[in-house]
Amino acid sequence: MEEEIIVFKCGGSSVDDLSKNFFQNIRALQQSGKKPVIVHGGGPAIEKLLNELNISYTFIDGLRKTTDEMMDVVEMVLTGQVNPVLTRKFNAHHIQDVGLSGSDGYLLQAEAVDEQKYGQVGQLVAIDTTVMEHLLEENIVPVISPVAINKDNKRLNVNADTAAGAVASALHAKQLVIVTDVPGILKDGELIETVTTEEIYTMMEDGTIYGGMIPKVKAAMKGLQGNVQEVMIVNGKDSEMKDEKTLAGTVICHQEKAYAHKSL
Repeated sequence: MEEEIIVFKCGGSSVDDLSKNFFQNIRALQQSGKKPVIVHGGGPAIEKLLNELNISYTFIDGLRKTTDEMMDVVEMVLTGQVNPVLTRKFNAHHIQDVGLSGSDGYLLQAEAVDEQKYGQVGQLVAIDTTVMEHLLEENIVPVISPVAINKDNKRLNVNADTAAGAVASALHAKQLVIVTDVPGILKDGELIETVTTEEIYTMMEDGTIYGGMIPKVKAAMKGLQGNVQEVMIVNGKDSEMKDEKTLAGTVICHQEKAYAHKSL
């Protein structure tokens, strides 16, 4: 099964903008034998609710310090709001799916980065793939919110990019797909289908990759960890297929993997 799994990371800002084509293309991938897994974020919605509830927060070293009160909001938004919205969208496109919190079945196991400094912000220490594998065997799409749990059954807030990369690695996924609002990396208006990490750094230096694309590409490259051999950037707003088994977008991989792609 491992060669068929594709893990999709949908950012919180992209969930509302996912097009009808995106879900149709997920269904097409399923019908071609692929097994999708979704990991989503929810940062903008969390921030919106915190502001509405007048709950103040601070960022330390780029991390939002998460108090017990804030963790209630994080879980409410990720697992209670964003997750069911996504599962209903899959249902509407006749794709069987199940919404999961990372704390269900000890799926995402974490420990606090530094509880005194950052509160309930977690770093992953283990992934239990049991529930996901059972669902995938039945051709059901797991839709996962990144609320992790520690050894004392305490909830922890985990970065969705990190969670998606770790899930992809644990499942030995063929690919980690970062769903954004851009078609991939463009050069002179043309989509670059395959690029190495070394080429990425060159393109950031020469200005080919610039502005808001830089953090998207850096987040994608972070996914090249563990057993993940390639990461793909695709457009969730205007999703397209390259062929009946492959999404259109930019594949980022290490040098040796790129040669295999370009020789096909």
